[in-house]
Amino acid sequence: MTAPTHTPLFPDFPAVPDSADAVLAGLDPEQRAVATALHGPVCVLAGAGTGKTRAITHRIAYGVRAGILQPSSVLAVTFTARAAGEMRGRLRQLGAGGVQARTFHSAALRQLQYFWPRAVGGEMPRLAERKIQLVAEAGARSRIRLDRNELRDVTGEIEWAKVTQTAPEDYPAAAAKAARDVPRDPAEIARIYTTYEQLKRDRGVIDFEDVLLLTVGVLEDRPDVADAVRSQYQHFVVDEYQDVSPLQQRLLDLWLGGRDSVCVVGDASQTIYSFTGATPEFLLGFRGRHPQATVVKLVRDYRSTPQVVHLANGLLSQARGQAAQHRLELVSQREAGPEPVYTEYPDEPAEAEGTARRIRELMDEGVRPSEIAVLYRVNAQSEVYEQALADAGVPYQLRGAERFFERPEVREAGMLLRGAARAGGGSDPGLDDADLPAHVRAVLSTRGWSTEPPAGSGAVRDRWESLAALVRLAEDFHRARPQATLADFVAELDERAGAQHAPTVEGVTLASLHAAKGLEWDAVFLVGLTEGTMPITYAKTDEQVEEERRLLYVGVTRARFHLSLSWALSRSPGGRGGRRPSRFLDGLRPGSAARGRAGGRSAATGGVERGSGGRKRRGPVQCRVCGRTLSDAGEIKLMRCEDCPSDMDEALYERLREWRVEQAKALGQPAYCVFTDKTLLAIAEVRPTSEGELSVISGVGARKLDKFGADVLALCTGGEPGGAAGDEAVEEAAGEVVEEEPGK
Repeated sequence: MTAPTHTPLFPDFPAVPDSADAVLAGLDPEQRAVATALHGPVCVLAGAGTGKTRAITHRIAYGVRAGILQPSSVLAVTFTARAAGEMRGRLRQLGAGGVQARTFHSAALRQLQYFWPRAVGGEMPRLAERKIQLVAEAGARSRIRLDRNELRDVTGEIEWAKVTQTAPEDYPAAAAKAARDVPRDPAEIARIYTTYEQLKRDRGVIDFEDVLLLTVGVLEDRPDVADAVRSQYQHFVVDEYQDVSPLQQRLLDLWLGGRDSVCVVGDASQTIYSFTGATPEFLLGFRGRHPQATVVKLVRDYRSTPQVVHLANGLLSQARGQAAQHRLELVSQREAGPEPVYTEYPDEPAEAEGTARRIRELMDEGVRPSEIAVLYRVNAQSEVYEQALADAGVPYQLRGAERFFERPEVREAGMLLRGAARAGGGSDPGLDDADLPAHVRAVLSTRGWSTEPPAGSGAVRDRWESLAALVRLAEDFHRARPQATLADFVAELDERAGAQHAPTVEGVTLASLHAAKGLEWDAVFLVGLTEGTMPITYAKTDEQVEEERRLLYVGVTRARFHLSLSWALSRSPGGRGGRRPSRFLDGLRPGSAARGRAGGRSAATGGVERGSGGRKRRGPVQCRVCGRTLSDAGEIKLMRCEDCPSDMDEALYERLREWRVEQAKALGQPAYCVFTDKTLLAIAEVRPTSEGELSVISGVGARKLDKFGADVLALCTGGEPGGAAGDEAVEEAAGEVVEEEPGK
């Protein structure tokens, strides 16, 4: 096994290049062609892992250092604040500070705020903080009741309508034409959309999409404002161009004003956001709109091993449609690695436990938890993996959960570092000659950071991980800028906080495939790859199915070295194993043939494993009240339907809660780390009298049964528990991370 790859937070050069030619050092021939194409329209077709960000940042830096581009005249736009922050960091490192790198919305909002007094007059409307609350109110005023899922989906439909420039009265026809899988009757959504817009007007607020719409309106209606913007920005770079919406393209055209100094970068095979209005048509039609454009293809893959790249290419070889006609055949530049592993499990819990066990093995071999990811199609799949990783003692983080810079300990650390910077580096005279990381360690050690992590997990471990991430960030920052001061580091933190460009926290990443776009790990586990999930059930048209294939392609290309693909034959233990592996794996996994292509090419030779997850196969879980077979995770935990009457022993439930508080204090963890509310509720309803009866309750794993079983059974039978956990129990039980969030 090769050493795990560490992606530095401040990459490319240890020092600023001393000349324009030095900026080009280390680029491959295609990347160099991008960097030196500084005139006229340029289209870069860049496959996954081919160094597109490197190519375009070096292009901008080379133009600036050669005196061809003025930094303030360049606007680089991308789709996430993190990507924009990374781009700004790279440009600074290349000596091209002063270049604006922003998201479409950030750039538009900045212009709108600046020109509003001149173009409109008065105070600019406030940006709505929670759009979904306004949509909920609009639904109520329209006398349309929406459940939580419908509320989220209707909000998404309104966003789609706005970025595709569809008025409320035109929504039903537009949704039908686009074959949208609408959550409610289109006429009802149109009514909610109309009321939502009226509510915003009444309250003087605008939403995220309005920022683009209003900027477009100002630029179209006020030639003087448009001229001012165009005199400021004369050169444009657009990253992830396959994801632009019609509204964003319209804004870009207005910024350009008929000029052609634009460089676009994208990959049609990574178009996975069509549900938001994104379309690859602008990327694929770029040459048609700009016949004189320079087109460069980047196909050298520096991220993944030949085995991973072979599978990725094989996946796209079966694709159809317009995007498939423009697919790029990647060529790995890395040494050979292990073959992708395919594993079939009897049920989803077994799949989760098998995945957790493999992750534990990789960690034992030296792979850092932060370099491992479990990727799934929908967020609802995360719960069973959270519990499996917890039971295996593996730290994890949910991508899309609380933002790093909003965590209390991170905000507090920022205040302390800022104070130390104002004081000249700190109050410890012994650190006067110390380097930046030493100062940061000294400051953060007063708030819980230490060289060794605390035992186990939970809130204490989470706090330590946050502070440790700041220490690692300081170490990387110091390596990139050896002369940097504590004040420089604080400024870097402020900029990263504004861009939500968080450092890496040590923990396995759990994320949806959509959320994984733009990221990479040493080891990736693609789970739940069954028909109905991948592709998702509601992907009915050919183009919708092809987008699902592209989504899986994105998942495959996140892996640098280890890649595992798995599926389960049934949802619950003992269920009928009628599921089939995803059609996208046909012809790729050994022993299968591509659909409609007898003897289809095999893109990978890794053996198919049939894993039991080390789990005893049980029969289906049935409601103990009505006897219905349960499938919902929450109902399985309760062992009854949510709607069936509860026969909970309330006195027992309160005794269990009091006991849990004492255990949590002994462990130094939140109460739900011992047992969640739902697990306690199930115990109080079942009232087990033996270990066998207790062990079948979801959330009572073998480790918790061993540590807490005697106490729980004593409480259930009217006795007294043996007291708080002893030292050994504390040490071992603290190794379990939270099985689910409180309140579930």
